This record gives sequence, structure tokens and C-alpha cells, in this order.
Amino acid sequence: MRLGRNATAIYQDLVDLQSFAGRYNSVKRFVAKRRTKAPEQFDRLSFAPGEEMQVDYGEGAPTRVSGTERWRKPRLFVATLRYSRRSFRRVVWNSGQQVWAELHEQAWRYFGGSARYVVLDNLKEGVLKPDLYEPALNPVYAATLAHYEVVADPARVRDPNRKGTVENAIGHTQATALKGRRFETIEEQNAFLEHWEVKWAASRIHGAERRQVQAMFEEERAHLQPLPLTSMSYFTEVQRSVCDDSCVRIDHSSYAARPAAIGTRVLVRIFERRIEIRDLRTQALLRTHARVDRPGTVILPMAERVFNPSRETRLILSQARAIGPQAARLCELLFAIEGRVGQRKLWGIVNLARRYPHRFIDAACEAAMAQGVHSYRHVKALTERLVADALAVLETDAPTPSASPSTPTQQHALIRSADEYGDLFAHVATQSLENTHP
Repeated sequence: MRLGRNATAIYQDLVDLQSFAGRYNSVKRFVAKRRTKAPEQFDRLSFAPGEEMQVDYGEGAPTRVSGTERWRKPRLFVATLRYSRRSFRRVVWNSGQQVWAELHEQAWRYFGGSARYVVLDNLKEGVLKPDLYEPALNPVYAATLAHYEVVADPARVRDPNRKGTVENAIGHTQATALKGRRFETIEEQNAFLEHWEVKWAASRIHGAERRQVQAMFEEERAHLQPLPLTSMSYFTEVQRSVCDDSCVRIDHSSYAARPAAIGTRVLVRIFERRIEIRDLRTQALLRTHARVDRPGTVILPMAERVFNPSRETRLILSQARAIGPQAARLCELLFAIEGRVGQRKLWGIVNLARRYPHRFIDAACEAAMAQGVHSYRHVKALTERLVADALAVLETDAPTPSASPSTPTQQHALIRSADEYGDLFAHVATQSLENTHP
């Protein structure tokens, strides 16, 4: 048995080597009585107050989907302080990078402070790429942790015992608080969970510590890190190429990207009220701009504008010269005023040639320069007006169609007589018969 041999092998050896005359079931019962399984051992970890918080997702109770008769289980977020076992519980319909970070923020404000580090598993909302030594965190989550001065400590892959405290808290919530319950709204379930935590879960005597959870939390509360004065500013992160006008395009607006070089890729963080341009490799902050609401706005100081023509500039000007001398003159004037950042207006002017005749576009450019309005929108409006006026003139000069349709004629030099068509058909029929029966 110490060698790991089963009862069948032991019985066969006894019969072959010892001339055993008993039955197999006797050996089986004898082996079963002496076979013992060593219990699985776990190291019990101790933590200082305010040192660690463990977080994880579970499954909430069935909740009615608003406006329907369908029931669905939301996601149950649980954050547990490791020292006192005090927990924060919330259910949400959908999770994501920002929702995951917001739930952490709600937990810290519920506890009145943050722990020094947080233990989580390797779900995508928190960890983009698991690694034992240097895991890649979600950018929004990493920024939230930095804002609250908290360090993430992802557990090893397929090692849930590292965060066994929150695993037990989720099981306790599902088996005791939510088992067999249904809720009409997700707000109703959250209110019940908060009531249950305060009245029952926090007042219980913890089995291992032999102390009340709420009493341990009151002791731990003073050791939590103080919260910052402002909440986290959430953002979305995108990558952009620096255009030849030294700007990046965000929501149809241009923002200066220097010192990033033209043609390089940069990291752009889009906040509610500002734009941050960062180095793609080091994530060092390069530029900050106030976010604009009006599409087409250009945030680029005159000192940073590029006025030497590029290959794209020469292409646009050649297409403008094909339209007419006034269009070419206006495009050259716009480039001299705005530099490369004005090339989008030039593209708009030359692309009008796809829909309107060149002479109308050239005339509109001449009128725009005479009025002193150097704008693509103004040239487009003038072109549309000129085309509409020309169409109105054509409709006025067009002859009025007769009231009654003309009667079809039966006599004409090109119309042959019926006898000729009859002779033709008879000749073709005769030829067909001769070919069929030679």
C-alpha cells in the first residue's frame, strides 16, 4: 500500500507468491480499512490591520430585467478586508474596465479608507496579461489604484486559495443571504445586501478568530489609508499617429502633439474635459489639452504650425489647378494662412469636383475671396447656390411638352411592307426544312 499498489494488484501478488487461498473481497476490505488519505494542508496567513483587501466576482440572485418578464442573474462584486473580514457587496448587470475600477472606488469609500494592496484574480477587467513577476494591468484600473495609492497583487493563475477570504465571503453571501431569493430591481438587491451585511454578516462571530467581525473592523478602520479629496477621473485610451501637421485627430478635432515626431504613434487618454498625449513606450506625459466640443476645432499654436509644403500639399494644389485658377489661388492662400493643419479644408474644396462642375467651384472660390471669407463651408454653400441657380434657369428655358402624346405612324421610308416580311419568313422556313432533311 505504501508503494501505491491497489487491492487488485495486492491480491494477485498474494495468490502468485504466497499461495493465498482467500477471496479478493477479503483483501479489498482489509486494504480499505487501512487506507488513509492525508488531509490537504494550507498555510494560514496573518495580516496587519489595513494591509490587504481581496476582491472577486460571483453570481447574484435572479433579478427581473427592467421592462420585461425575464429574470437574469447579475454579477456579484465582493471586496473583503483581510484582517477584519468586513465586506462590501454590490451587484451590477454588466462589467467592464471602468465598472471594475468604480466598484473598487465605492468599496474604499464604504470602508472609509483603502488597504495598502489588493489581491485579485486574473480577469480581463483587471489584468490584461498575467505574469508571475510583472503582470500587465488594465490602464484604467492601474490609474485608479495609483490615485488611491494602492498596489495590485494578482493571484497566480488557477490558484484561488490565495484569495480564499473573499471566495468564502462570496459563498457565504450566495448560500445564506441570496439563496432562494428573487428581486424586482437591481437596486432592491443592493439595498438588501447592505442591510444583511450590517445586521447579520458584520455582527457574526468569526469562526477562526473567535471575535466579532464588526469589532475587528472598528479596530482596522484607523489603519486604513486616507482617501484622496477628489474621485478618480476615468478615461478611455486610444493610439493615434501624428499627422504631417504635427497634430493628432480626436473626435474630428486636431490637437498639437509635439514633442512627438511626425509619423510616430502616441498614446492618447481621453477624459471628460481634457486630452492627454503620452509616449507609447514609456507612457510619459507629452502634452495636455482642454477637450473641445465643436468638431473641426484645431488646438495648435501658430509658433508650432508647419508651413513648408509636403507631398500631400503638392497633390492637393495640383488638383486645385485642374479645377481652375481661382480655386488654385484660394487653396494657396489658405495654406499660406494655416499651414499643413489647413489641408483638411483644401481637401474639402478639391473634393467638391466629385459632385459639381469645375466652373461653378472656380466661380465660388472667386466670390469667397472677394467677400474675404476663406472657408470650405462658404465655398461649398456658394457652389451649391450657383448650381441651383443654373438648374432653375434650365428649367425655365426648357420647352413645354405637348399635352397629348404623338400618334404612332404606320407609313415611313424605313418601314417595309407586310408582304416583304412574309416572303422573308417563308424563305427562312424553307431553308430550315432543307437543312433538317437533306
